[in-house]
Amino acid sequence: MDITRGYCYMQGTEKMNPYWIEEPTHPDDVLAHQALAREIAPVKIALGEHVPNRILFKNYLQTGCAGFIQVDALRVGGVSEFITISLLCKKFGVPVVPHVGDMGQLHQHLVLFNHIAMGHEALFLEHIPHLQKNFIHPVRIDNGVYITPQEAGSSCDLVED
Repeated sequence: MDITRGYCYMQGTEKMNPYWIEEPTHPDDVLAHQALAREIAPVKIALGEHVPNRILFKNYLQTGCAGFIQVDALRVGGVSEFITISLLCKKFGVPVVPHVGDMGQLHQHLVLFNHIAMGHEALFLEHIPHLQKNFIHPVRIDNGVYITPQEAGSSCDLVED
């Protein structure tokens, strides 16, 4: 990738004081993210919603280019891989802000686990509501905050047709 192109679209963003720049280039291009992270510092890069496994996440963490990791449990193959990636992030001191996609249902539990069991800072979690009607216990949001589920399970049980 020509990082000049990626860097050009980010020039001037410092005036807006962004919290992060999300996935500025191809999700498999670790070295381009590393070069861009150097160029736009102190603004951080958030990445990971399209990264498929812990090995690529490890590479991002080792290069120091990831300011936030947006792992998606469904895209990495499940909860076990998500937790492995969260442990790597904890080791490297990088916050986990999961990519919700369509499954805030599951990720709300994973954010709680990360915060309570691993000591990750609970920053925020996306909310994409268009699938709520399909779940027996849909995500509940009050005043912009996820309400901790009280039902047993992962909140992923589907309504039967």
